[in-house]
This record gives sequence, C-alpha cells and structure tokens, in this order.
Amino acid sequence: MHSPAQPKYRQFPPVNLPDRQWPNRTLTKAPIWCSVDLRDGNQALAQPMNVDEKLEYFEMLVKIGFKQIEVGFPSASQIEFDFCRRLIEENRIPDDVSIQILCQCREELITRSLEALRGAKNVVFHLYNSTSPAQRKYVFNADRAAIVKIATNAIALLKKHGAALIASGTNLQLEYSPESFTSTELDFALEICEAVTDVWQPTVENKIILNLPATVEYATPNVHADQIEWMCRHLTRRDRTIVSLHTHNDRGTGVAATELAMLAGADRVEGTLFGNGERTGNLDIVNVALNLYTHGIEPGLDFSNINEIREVYERCTRLEVPPRQPYAGELVFTAFSGSHQDAIKKSWAVQKPGQPWDVLYIPVDPADIGRSYKAIIRINSQSGKGGVAYILEREYGFELPKAMHKEIGKLINDLADSSGRELTSEEIHATFQREYLDRTNPVAIKQFKTAETDSAVHCEATVVIDGQTHVLTAEGNGPIDAFVRSLAGTSLPKFEVQSYSEHSLGKGAEAKAVSYIQIKTDRGLTLYGAGTDTNIELASIRAIVSALNRVLAK
Repeated sequence: MHSPAQPKYRQFPPVNLPDRQWPNRTLTKAPIWCSVDLRDGNQALAQPMNVDEKLEYFEMLVKIGFKQIEVGFPSASQIEFDFCRRLIEENRIPDDVSIQILCQCREELITRSLEALRGAKNVVFHLYNSTSPAQRKYVFNADRAAIVKIATNAIALLKKHGAALIASGTNLQLEYSPESFTSTELDFALEICEAVTDVWQPTVENKIILNLPATVEYATPNVHADQIEWMCRHLTRRDRTIVSLHTHNDRGTGVAATELAMLAGADRVEGTLFGNGERTGNLDIVNVALNLYTHGIEPGLDFSNINEIREVYERCTRLEVPPRQPYAGELVFTAFSGSHQDAIKKSWAVQKPGQPWDVLYIPVDPADIGRSYKAIIRINSQSGKGGVAYILEREYGFELPKAMHKEIGKLINDLADSSGRELTSEEIHATFQREYLDRTNPVAIKQFKTAETDSAVHCEATVVIDGQTHVLTAEGNGPIDAFVRSLAGTSLPKFEVQSYSEHSLGKGAEAKAVSYIQIKTDRGLTLYGAGTDTNIELASIRAIVSALNRVLAK
C-alpha cells in the first residue's frame, strides 16, 4: 500500500435507522433458495460449462432440493438459448421447480427470452438495470427519471409480450433487480422498486420478487442489514413482495451479510455452491444452509452427500474447493493440535445417540453431510498423544490404556519431527505394529500352555532368548503370574506387572484379542507391551514379551 488510505478511500455511509430491529431477532426458518450457479457462477469461469456439464449440474441442483434455478441468459448467446430449450423440450424440469432466466431491460432481449421459455411450466423472469450514482454517471449518463423509465418500460413490455406465455399455461413470476442496490441511494432504490411494482401489479398469490443485490460488497454486514430492513419497512406492498438477497464477497463477509439481512426481513437468497462467482465470488449457499442446520433449522436443501456434490462441482467448473472451505473442505474436520485432538476424543467418547451434538471443535456431525470420521484427526509434529490414540482406536480398533497414550504419542511425534510432514493413518498403524506387536528379538515365544492344579496354574513355555531355546515351567495364581515366574531363572531383567487390560479386535468367532501389559523393571524402567492372538491367554503372554523386548531395546 503506497498511498495513504485518506483521502483516496472513504467510509461507506451508515443508514439512519436508530430503531433497527434485526439485532434482536433470531433466525427460525430457511429462506427461499435460488441457485445462480448456471448463470452468475458459470459466467465467472475461465472455461464455462458446456451443455452436457450444465445438464449434469442442473440435475444435481434439483437433487439437492433447489426449487428455483437460474439457468442462463438466453438472449445473450445461442448456447444459453439452446440450453434453456433443451431443458424444456426434453422435459428435464420437475413440476415443482421454477427455472429463472436473466434479462436486461431491452425490448429485443425480452422477446428473445420469451421465445426461449415457450412450454415451460414455472418461470421466474429476472429483469435488471443499474441504478447507482456511479452507474448513472459513467455508464448511462442519465438522471434518476431516465433510469426509472428504463425499468418501467421493460416491465410493461414483459407484461404485454408475456401474456401469450401465460395464456399457454406458464406460471410467470417477475423478479426485478435494481443492480448495485447497496451503492444506490435508499430513497431512489425504493422509488424504482415501487414504480416497477406499480406497473406489474403483483398479487398475494403471485408476488413480485424484488432482488436487492450487493453487486459489489462495499459495506460491513450490519450496514447491509440496515439497508434491507429499511426497504422492508418502506415497501408499500410488502405482503405482495418477496425480498431477495444476492450478495457478493468482495470484503469476505458475504455469508455474514446474508445472515444479518435475513434477520432484517429478507425472504429469499440467491447464491452458488461453494461461492463460485465474479471476483471473490457469490454467496456460498452450502455455508448458509448448513449454518442453519447446525442451529436446528431445516434448510430445505440436502447436503447429506457433500463429497459427491463437491466432486460434480469440481469436475464441471474446473475449480477446487479450498481445503479450509466451511463444511466441504478437505481439512475442516481435521485437527492437528494435540490439545484439540484430546478434547475431540474425550467429548466424542461420551456423545450418545439422540443427544444434542456436543463434540468439541466440530460444529456438525460429519456423518450428517456424508463426511467420514476417518480424517478428523491427522498427525504432524504439532499433534498430541490423544490424536494418535484416536486414530488407532477409530480406524484400527486398538483401545489403548490411557497411560499408554504418552508412550505411543512420543514415538509418533518423533517420527513426524524427523519426517517433517504429516503422517498418514497407515504410517501410524505401521509404527504401532512394528514397535509393539511385531517384536520377536531378542525374546520370542514359541509355545505356551497351562494346566490348572488344585491351588495354582502351571505353565510350560518354550521361549527363544538371544537365539537360544529355553523350556520354562512355573506355577502362579494365573497364566500371567506363572509366566513371569518362569522367566525368573533366565538372564532377562527382573520385572513386575504394573497393569493389564484387554479387549477384542472385531466381532465374531474369528475375532482376535489384544492385551496391553505395563511392566516395571528392577531398575525402575516402566514400559508397555501389546500382543494379539485368537487366544486371550496367549495374547497376554505376547504382550509381556513385547514389553520385555522394548525394555531390552532401551
């Protein structure tokens, strides 16, 4: 920034609305949604979608649940016209879905657009003209009266030429946008909207849509909300009007501006999936819809398979959803921080079905939007012991004792430090396997059997120590105690068992058991071992051997 902010840039003027009501309101229902992916989003692509891609995208939008879909600007190009015709002629539009088309306030464009719409059942005809002082000065060189005349003449022409379409059975609804509404004087925005409504004469059954776009986002979200509330208060036929939003994201606050404007009284929201659009993009409808969902409000849109939606979006638009994009990004359900991982693991462990969602750091259950639990915790050098234990439990079924978390956590963190990158779950599992389960040197158990006597358990173990085979016998109060006693006459370090736990890995007759045993040597070294086997008794013996090998490796 090479020049001072003042006087080159100016603050956006506030709205005089001292008794504003929106700050004290709460959202309780979803708006009417309109996807503009196929027009506003498509025109922002370096390589616009071809007809087949637009058809696939349209079908996806219908599947998601959109009832209003802007399909194009049929008077602007033959491709747009043909796409509109194909939707109609191939009967691809469900009876409860309205297609929306965009058109400038010019007679030849209006008539061409009506040609494209022949045979459609439900149509939203979207007319617009620019109204801001800068547009009036630099683009049109026209005063307010002339700008109003452009709009009202176009509405009259649509009313006249659209009569035949209506007579043929089409339900025609008008949408009018004073383009650049948010940078237009409020009194003039009201004047032109009222003039348009005077000509169209909407009814309660067929309301006019007044779309009030933030064509370029200049103001803070609270100012945008004030503008919408001011308009909602001053429109004389509010009961026959649907107030619609169309925010862009130039200041990075398009979602906030939309949510506050909904509080201010807006009924309808236009936007795109994942916010694709001109410059910094349009409103991200996925974001707003799932924000409502996480507050217990049914959004009326189905994002239960967000991965599939993202795949179609990325393939058709040739854009990528950023990894930190809310809800849909690759990393949004991923915690690298050790303290976050530990909190997620602990709060998830006590989450019960049917209870309100209350998992720390994760505002929505990933399963509700088709995301996997698999990648919620990923490991790098910033991660903690809780995250490692979480992965081993969630993905591989190992429910490590809490005291063991520190051991495995340090091993994995050391590996992440040395590699200088994120570790995969497969690498974490392989390290655990190698460190605890696959150790057969210098001690290996070859055979182990027990027999119960009147007062004790007798064991016989065949053990290899430093390449030498030993057949050991002893008695104890159980298999573990007997085995530990049998080792007393060898050259192995003297130790005692500090703790023991076990559980099954998997279900059914073929399920293995896993045992975790902590030992403490006569020199004060305390380490865990782990062992698996289809026989729980042998799994425990393998865990002791694992711990001994780890001690000897130290």
